[in-house]
Amino acid sequence: MNRKFIAKSNFVLRRVLNTEENLDILKEFIEVILNLEIKEAKINPYLEKLEKHLPAEENFGIADLRIKTTENEERNIGIQIIDGEHVLTKMLLYYVQIHGNQLEYDEDREIAKTNTINILDFVLNKDLDYHSRMVVAEDTMTNIINDYLEIHILQLPKFKLENSKDMTFKQAWISYLKGENTEEAIKKSQKIKKLDELLERYWKEEIME
Repeated sequence: MNRKFIAKSNFVLRRVLNTEENLDILKEFIEVILNLEIKEAKINPYLEKLEKHLPAEENFGIADLRIKTTENEERNIGIQIIDGEHVLTKMLLYYVQIHGNQLEYDEDREIAKTNTINILDFVLNKDLDYHSRMVVAEDTMTNIINDYLEIHILQLPKFKLENSKDMTFKQAWISYLKGENTEEAIKKSQKIKKLDELLERYWKEEIME
């Protein structure tokens, strides 16, 4: 993984990205990973408000957003980097946290589908592609559940890029996260370039607790 992420990865990226000024970075990342176009995006303050009160093992996650696509579909989006043990449990707990926090909002809005994006710096399942999508098995009853649940898993070590000179935006993002072909990735996307500069500044200026 990119060495700029190694220490307190979720904490650092949450500090860097959860601002209105840097919402454009999150929007591009979500668009390329979920293959959709975002018309509106808003950062939800729920995790930030509770951060100091959560036990360490629950204090995870990079971002919690409410988006509206160009097709006017609303979704909740959560992004986290996962390491250590009990990975599947962490994924499910994170989904529950992001989906359930809709009950805390003061706004009058409908409960919407939740997508979580889970970034792994190890191979969880050798039979899955580097980007896999987890939903409940399809049948009449579980289709109702799938209206609310969709978990994405990015296994960075499984990502292989044959031609760095002709990478897509998605390949650029995965390459940057993985820490490979980062110069080409930065050239491909202005949002990746902006994130890289923000991280450089963070590590020069920030004092970790």
